[in-house]
Amino acid sequence: MLKELLSDFLNLIYPNVCTVCGCPLLKEEEALCSECIYKLPKTGFHLIQDNKAQKLFWGKVNVEFASSFFYFQKGTVSQKVLHHLKYKGGKEIGKQLGKQFGAELKKVEQLKDIDYIIPVPLHKNKFKKRGYNQSEMIANGLSEILNIPVETSNLLRVIENPTQTKKGTYERWENTSGVFALSDQHLFKNKHILLVDDVLTTGATVEACINALCNTKDVKVSFVSLAIA
Repeated sequence: MLKELLSDFLNLIYPNVCTVCGCPLLKEEEALCSECIYKLPKTGFHLIQDNKAQKLFWGKVNVEFASSFFYFQKGTVSQKVLHHLKYKGGKEIGKQLGKQFGAELKKVEQLKDIDYIIPVPLHKNKFKKRGYNQSEMIANGLSEILNIPVETSNLLRVIENPTQTKKGTYERWENTSGVFALSDQHLFKNKHILLVDDVLTTGATVEACINALCNTKDVKVSFVSLAIA
């Protein structure tokens, strides 16, 4: 009770508000209010076989399952959410939405045998500048709900490639070739990996990660992202 009273007192001085809209948060809410989460344009891909995310990898790399939580749309809540997550220090958004997404993915049969959740890694220089990996925050939220460990030490970004934002499909693919590597090619042997990223655009970054992961014998890879462009 004392802890609750102290929390209420602190909220009077430093109100706990939604990162995106600035509205006061309820006690059970975290970084985002329920209304902002409700407004996110959900894809429902986890219920759709051969969905848009899955098709993006056809003929490129083998993916057991692929899904994205919501669509990225300019000028909407989805853009604001991702902007705060990636550039405004809103790392708790990633964990909260990871938990929301995890509740949906818990029902997916193809993911019942996942051994590790792996966030798409940042180069150490970018990590130092940003202070956190947004994909790792999403992975932490998923891990909390799915009860699967997050592994961040084996898949590494060994080359600091330039930003992908204004590049076309071929340029993105060319920009990510050889960027990722494994420190131990045996750790993921006979394992099913769930690779996690914030936004799926052309799939070039994810494809490069999967190519690195497939240096391990008999590894299976599934993929999820918060958003799909």
